[in-house]
Amino acid sequence: MKLANSLLAVAVAIASFGITISAKADTVKARCDVYPKGEDRATSSASCTFSQRQGAVTIELENGSHYYLTPVGNQPGNYRDQTGRAAYRQSGLGDKGQIYRLANESIYVYWDTASSNGPSQPSPSQPSGTPVTEMTTRNANEIAVRITEGEFNFSGVLTRTSGNKFSGSDGRVRVMYDRGARRVVIINEATGTELYNYQYTEVNEGSL
Repeated sequence: MKLANSLLAVAVAIASFGITISAKADTVKARCDVYPKGEDRATSSASCTFSQRQGAVTIELENGSHYYLTPVGNQPGNYRDQTGRAAYRQSGLGDKGQIYRLANESIYVYWDTASSNGPSQPSPSQPSGTPVTEMTTRNANEIAVRITEGEFNFSGVLTRTSGNKFSGSDGRVRVMYDRGARRVVIINEATGTELYNYQYTEVNEGSL
């Protein structure tokens, strides 16, 4: 019995040690630029701590602010923050980092911890790549659309709202297409944050 208990104790100790190592491996030093909603300049740019465990994300800023993001649903990159509001991870930085869109701000997490000591730099108004957009006219008032870019994925139907304007939502994001202006705008349905704003040219539209 003593031998069995000893073996059990050793196994528990090894398991605990493994968990500790795993937890540490998921925590890295990074640099975080924070942009208030609607602003194109960061209010802060400093070192931060980024942690990810079982899909949940924690971002701790140098000033002590914390963001706790819990994954929701089956779509990667969808979260709820510590207050229950919707948040999204967005591509656009490539292998340099990640973008998190929150209700009141956007956080650009860069793996390169080099600090920018100069004036705050303008934020990219949208990710570096324009989404791949496919539209097919179903009838005079409906357009089937599929939009993908990195982890972002929208598939649904846009309905005519007025004139040449169409709109559709999947509950997470709203896609608005102005056929006359040849422009697509995508916003976070919960927060109103603009995620994409780009030209959809005549070449892309085909029969449209």
